[in-house]
Amino acid sequence: MEKGFSPGKFVSYIILVLGAIFILIPFAWMILTSVKPSNEVLLMPPKWIPTKFLWENYIKAYKAAPFRQYFFNSVFVAACVTAGDIITTILAAFAFSNISFKFKHIVFIAMVATMMVPSEILIIPNYVTLSEFGWINSYKALILPWCASIFSIFLLRQQFSSIPDAYYKAAKVDGCSDFRYLFTIMVPMSIPTLMSIGILKLINSWNSYMWPLIVTNTTEMRTLPVALAAFSTEAGTKYNLLMAFSVMIVAPILIMYFFTQKYIIKGVSKTGLKG
Repeated sequence: MEKGFSPGKFVSYIILVLGAIFILIPFAWMILTSVKPSNEVLLMPPKWIPTKFLWENYIKAYKAAPFRQYFFNSVFVAACVTAGDIITTILAAFAFSNISFKFKHIVFIAMVATMMVPSEILIIPNYVTLSEFGWINSYKALILPWCASIFSIFLLRQQFSSIPDAYYKAAKVDGCSDFRYLFTIMVPMSIPTLMSIGILKLINSWNSYMWPLIVTNTTEMRTLPVALAAFSTEAGTKYNLLMAFSVMIVAPILIMYFFTQKYIIKGVSKTGLKG
């Protein structure tokens, strides 16, 4: 019993429980608001439990915007961005971990240093560049700028660097090319890290709001987060429908996260700090 209980552990559990409650309260409020009548949304003091659960709010929210088109755009863009990011990450991480070239470490440090630059600073230059290419309001504008990630490259490079050099030397003795060695040995040994990179990228792309809002100007190209603006008009905001639509957006990504969180933790923990 002395091993299983200590005051420090008890305090840690209390803090974790309080933190979990603090984080879950907004989600509970969002779900409860999504089934409230309009006249109960802004009551003061706030009313948590509605007098009547209006599940038809979800049907109204679904019909208020072209949900199927937005959903397709979100899925397509998120899938393409994730696939593109994984491909560029694998190639760049292999170059920085296994190939010797001039100024390799300086280039890598410079790339990592760009992670400290706020992404908001790059919005205007990126928009001007895509406008010059004529890519505004297209899938190319939504996908291509996000098909590479310095954080992903850094994470996978750490994983590749932790693989013993003996594998590479043995493969070269057997006449294995760099490309074959990469995809037959290094990639299979790094599946947990690649899965965590892919999942995090998918979540980030699915939740992206600012960039799709800026580079699209028609409903045919916009994604689900941008559709939330349809519930705010000059007459006010329909908060119950807004919350119902938000639940429909958040639910798929939350379900995916619950089933894949162990891969994220495992992948990040396996990267190590070598290099």
